[in-house]
Amino acid sequence: MTVLVSGATSQIGRYLLPRLVAARLPVLALSRHAHPEQPGVDWQVGDMRALPAPEQPLQAIVSFAPLDAWSDWLARQSVAPAAKIIVTSSMSVLTKQGSAQADEQALVALLQRGEQNLAMQAERLGMQWTVLRPTLVYGAGVDRSLTPIVARARRTRLFPIPMAHGLRQPVHADDIALAVMAALRSDAASGQTLQIGGGERLDYQQMFQRVRASVGTFTLPVYLPQAALRLLAAAVPRARGPVSRLEQDLVADNTELTARLGVQPRPFNPTPATWQPKTQ
Repeated sequence: MTVLVSGATSQIGRYLLPRLVAARLPVLALSRHAHPEQPGVDWQVGDMRALPAPEQPLQAIVSFAPLDAWSDWLARQSVAPAAKIIVTSSMSVLTKQGSAQADEQALVALLQRGEQNLAMQAERLGMQWTVLRPTLVYGAGVDRSLTPIVARARRTRLFPIPMAHGLRQPVHADDIALAVMAALRSDAASGQTLQIGGGERLDYQQMFQRVRASVGTFTLPVYLPQAALRLLAAAVPRARGPVSRLEQDLVADNTELTARLGVQPRPFNPTPATWQPKTQ
């Protein structure tokens, strides 16, 4: 039976699709743009919000797209379109709850509402559901957090390193793909919201030092003390939220993930290839 993947070109989707194909599971991949033919993958161009109900029930829906879009789509269905739905949310639903920034408060509310509505609609239709909450995702060279820092450092030969010590737990996109595969094969994660972080917790400065070591060319480290970071927050309003969390521990508890799905995410050991875009 077919697995429908929304967000197939996202960093997690770039690892999941090859795994689905290798497992001989037919894939219907949604995209806003046309893609070349690919064995085992049927690319469908269009907006998921306008997706018609499938003629035959799917084995599963896997989504890395906004949660509210899928909960709205499920609300319009009268029969279950799939046996399972597996989606990603974000650990931001927990770590940004105390943010003073209005846009971050709005994000938390959106994530909370999306998780709750999706679970409610899935249960109404009799579908199994699983929500994965990842920490900082990397590994496909298309993230908007670490990869842009590497690209800028390669251009300027300068690598800013904030002198902050809040813990971080970057998780490789392929480990999230592995969790999805495990949830497809097992019912152990049905009705569960699972945190997923990397296999190693690093303080902020240590994480940046490892990223610098993986750039692949010489860069001059530029250490940013707390005073400089506070000036940055004062001068750039959108930096206030991130700077305010530099000393906070933004980590996940993988206990339930490992117990239910058997997934043990890898430690953070990036290489120069980590920051190159992964093709499908």
